[in-house]
Amino acid sequence: MIHLPCQKNAEDVFIEVEHSQICKYGERSAGDVFTSEKNQNDGRIILTLSDGLGSGVKANVLASLTATMATKCIAANIPAKHVTETIMNMLPVDSVRGISYATFTTVDIEVDGTVHIIEYDNPPYFLVRQNECIELQKEKTEFTRKNKKTAPKVKLSLCYSTYKAKVGDRLIFFSDGVTQSGIGYGNLTQGWELKNISQYIIKLIQSKHDISARELSQAIVKKACTNDLSLPKDDISCGVVYFRKPRYLLVISGPPQDKRNDKAIASIFTQFEGKKVIAGGTTSNIIARMLDKKIQACYNVSSSSEVPPYSKMEGADLVCEGIITLDSVCHILENASEKDTHTSEDAATILARLLVNSDRIYFVVGTTINVSNKANEYEEQEIRHTIIKKISYLLKNIYLKDTYIHYI
Repeated sequence: MIHLPCQKNAEDVFIEVEHSQICKYGERSAGDVFTSEKNQNDGRIILTLSDGLGSGVKANVLASLTATMATKCIAANIPAKHVTETIMNMLPVDSVRGISYATFTTVDIEVDGTVHIIEYDNPPYFLVRQNECIELQKEKTEFTRKNKKTAPKVKLSLCYSTYKAKVGDRLIFFSDGVTQSGIGYGNLTQGWELKNISQYIIKLIQSKHDISARELSQAIVKKACTNDLSLPKDDISCGVVYFRKPRYLLVISGPPQDKRNDKAIASIFTQFEGKKVIAGGTTSNIIARMLDKKIQACYNVSSSSEVPPYSKMEGADLVCEGIITLDSVCHILENASEKDTHTSEDAATILARLLVNSDRIYFVVGTTINVSNKANEYEEQEIRHTIIKKISYLLKNIYLKDTYIHYI
């Protein structure tokens, strides 16, 4: 019998990170860039939203350079002030407007919940706690470039702030495509001002207290786009960090090597507190037999789908085929920028959504060889393990999830 890590911990907090983005109307490349990474050495989560001057490819290159430098330097424990000064001295300056070619906001979250934020010329962030926007003390620093000839006409002003996150906190930061949306339309003569944005965010949270980081960022970006009559005048980007209790998901795939462990995987399935997925026909038949459950096939999926139809079973959120479905899930997760474009309801799309909307994901993987498969028996086993390892890697590195793989 295997034991999954404890799911119930009063102090356990998951940090959900998401962002949404819409390009300026007529552009295919966004001039805003959002980067995120989890430092493998100390577990810190580091995020950067950079806004390149203008729009299109040129702005994207400069924003990418800025975001990458900021994230990597902070990850390397270079002091924040030195990081920002280095970036500002390296970035070119617009010869006409006399301002730097990129702005940025960097968020550094330690494992104990301490949050450090650096802001340069982006709109100020919001910290929402218990349905209120909390004002934090910020240290402001001004400096000029070392090369006076290329220095901006205005002094560079940087803001530093630190606070200790609490369960339920939401940190929201965005580019000026949000604050300047709607300028010249209706009563938004000055754009969507900070006071109005904060009120909109509070109403969203009050109407749905558990709204996810993904949903909140999407709602803010969509509203800003609507302010511009769905013809955005600038790139619109929003990042959200949500400190909350974790959501759990169990994925069981493949029968156990020893048939005596059939009872063990059925017990794991029964006792797990969270959403549950069974990926594999043989696996689902074992669990259904051990628990005396019935499996009902669903044939309402388009016949043109390359993914086999899914099934239903009491106690499971999804019952699906194994290798083909998991491989398709892997493709969806790899194309992170397309994750909001999948509107079909085949098994792979449903499973990908369950994975993205969960935080602690446990894979229980059987190690027996499926003799019913026509492919080479050993290769079939290796393919399953390889795909699940890749899914786990993508979830950790692109979606910042916590994943665990247990073989049985």
